[in-house]
Amino acid sequence: MKMQLAEIAKAINANCEGNDQTVITSVAFDSRKIAEGGLFVPLVSDRDGHDFVSSAINNGASATLWQKGHPNKPTDIAVLEVDDPLTSMQKLAQYYLNKVNPTVVGITGSNGKTTTKDMTAAVLAKRFNVHKTDANFNNEIGVPMTILDMKPNTEILVLEMGMDHAGQLHQLSELTHPDVTVITMIGEAHIEFLGSREKIADAKMEITDFLREDGELIYNGDEPLLRERAEKIDQSKVTFGFGKNDTVYATGFRSYKHHATFTINQSDCKFTIPMIGKHNVSNALSALCVGRHFGESDEEIATALASFTPTANRMEWEKGDVGEDIMSDVYNSNPTAVRAVLSSFGQIQVPEGSRRIAVLGDMLELGDRSAELHAGLADCLDPQVINEVYLYGSEMKNLADALKESYEPENLHYYKKDQMQPMIADLKNDIKPHDIVVLKGSHGMHLEKVVERLR
Repeated sequence: MKMQLAEIAKAINANCEGNDQTVITSVAFDSRKIAEGGLFVPLVSDRDGHDFVSSAINNGASATLWQKGHPNKPTDIAVLEVDDPLTSMQKLAQYYLNKVNPTVVGITGSNGKTTTKDMTAAVLAKRFNVHKTDANFNNEIGVPMTILDMKPNTEILVLEMGMDHAGQLHQLSELTHPDVTVITMIGEAHIEFLGSREKIADAKMEITDFLREDGELIYNGDEPLLRERAEKIDQSKVTFGFGKNDTVYATGFRSYKHHATFTINQSDCKFTIPMIGKHNVSNALSALCVGRHFGESDEEIATALASFTPTANRMEWEKGDVGEDIMSDVYNSNPTAVRAVLSSFGQIQVPEGSRRIAVLGDMLELGDRSAELHAGLADCLDPQVINEVYLYGSEMKNLADALKESYEPENLHYYKKDQMQPMIADLKNDIKPHDIVVLKGSHGMHLEKVVERLR
């Protein structure tokens, strides 16, 4: 972005103290990431961003938002006084979005948002100037920051939109007025706050609240909760999945060690993705539907999907320090995602005498059903398929107890949350060069530290 302070002040209805002809070229709320010509946004949460304005100035900030009435207002930098810095940043993002006027693709779902966002952006980049959400910067802070980071020549903006409570996607939909919305699937993520899958589906559908009248909803047609709710949407609808009632469905699917292939109805094209698993094929189908919406050919889409780069720690293969192959999928976790990953992992062929080893951390935010949902994973763990199981965290004790009937004690390992180091030591002693290892857990369990040590 590139705007004078006078224009920014008008956009957010603020008074400017200082040189209103100052040109702003970026926005940041982290004082360590501010750049020359940057506008600092002091957010107030666990820590008060106003306390870091000096750091922002030292790092090159040209101006700062400032909450009215907050003490110690700086005098050595241009100041825009506002009622609330976050709300003002969102207003500025909406203004800049309208100014650049890209087509907006909004993506949500219980699982697969980030991978689908990466796939979709890669597909659309074949023909368009595309800007996408970085990593999973997908909430009420991340979405406006993504908007403000886009270049003026952006033609399509691909936004990942997350939520952990009702009303959040309504707000993000109002901020962005998407032209296309994608819902990947409905799982149990955030069931602690929403109570049921039905309420999760209601909350996900909020992404369509401000879908443009000539827009399109692309959603997983294999999910009855979405089909039921989509009937109330007047805009164009496209479904994807594995059922023959879907608009686009997979007619063939094979998963290999490092990639998967599939075909679809009404097309002679064969598709390959550099990830394994039926759930990632589903993500690719949604990206394919978006590409078709924008007039891309199946051949263009296939080329893009074959070479897209996933965000780190999404079923990412790495090499361990004794030669083992490690699948790192440690950014987030819930029962649906764990089942999908274990199913894919169990289909990978291993050399004679080698083993499949699963390392599973707690799935967080499952509320009163946490014990039941953890224990319920026992039906997707077979000692003949996944030979060794390492479980980490207080909630995984429920799964450990449920697996005692099927796994021998020497193949089932449980560790409390303060026992990460002993678990790492045991893993390093246990893993052999030709084993394959999968790690899956909620981000708060920090299994990425285990991945680092195994490397």
